[in-house]
Amino acid sequence: MEPNLKEVERIIATALAEDIGKGDVTAELLVPPNATATLSFVTREPLVMCGGAVVTRVFFKVDPTIKTKLFANDGKRMTAGTKLIDVSGPAREILSAERVALNLLARMCAVATLTAHYVKAVHGTGVSVIDTRKTMPGLRELDKYAVRAGGGRNHRMRLDDAILIKDNHIALAGSVSEAFSRAKAGNTHKLPIEIECDTLAQVQEALKAGAQSIMLDNMDIPTLHEAVKLVAGRASLEASGNITLDNARQVAQTGVDYISVGRLTHSVPSVDIGLDILVKN
Repeated sequence: MEPNLKEVERIIATALAEDIGKGDVTAELLVPPNATATLSFVTREPLVMCGGAVVTRVFFKVDPTIKTKLFANDGKRMTAGTKLIDVSGPAREILSAERVALNLLARMCAVATLTAHYVKAVHGTGVSVIDTRKTMPGLRELDKYAVRAGGGRNHRMRLDDAILIKDNHIALAGSVSEAFSRAKAGNTHKLPIEIECDTLAQVQEALKAGAQSIMLDNMDIPTLHEAVKLVAGRASLEASGNITLDNARQVAQTGVDYISVGRLTHSVPSVDIGLDILVKN
């Protein structure tokens, strides 16, 4: 479940360089060099915790003497007003790192929280909630990890770890069967192959071509039911497109195996987390 540490280090280094630049001039002018402080991250709304270790690493990268204390593991549901993390150490350095730490924590908690809502919506149906590649550029490792922390599953991480034949591929290849045939013939690395279908006719064509994984794109509930009946267990089915918390359970009850939700990562609003000084010396 843990994220790729090398990728996490890259994200943190990029974020700190972007934010600090040549130095935190405000902290240097206003905070004595020997001042110390303790700050607390406190959630102002219910959420699923995610990103504690990332926050710890952000502060460590700015100053290894900064100490963090985590009050919740990733994946734990937290109520409003609950303390998430304490940070103690050199005040200047804490202030220089706080925005990057808070930005990453708020986003990761937001993704985990929204994912948990979708997982709850389909509970008991046997359907898995999965993400997409509609992640924040540069933050995919953290976005995908947050989905897992919220109880969801990851679709492909990059373009190189699975073959997903989408509508534009089909248009360029000429047909569903031709696109699938080319993908299968050239699949020397034995990657999973999934093909996107917009219509029941395309689903039938995909099955005839030998597809074992089909994405049902932007189909309404009655059409999803028909697709499930047509496939009859011969391929795994992923419903995708315009799946909201209001209709997620209806979609799941059609009999598909997965529902993929782009909004888990492409438009999730950050949760509200406060960061205030408790002790200053």
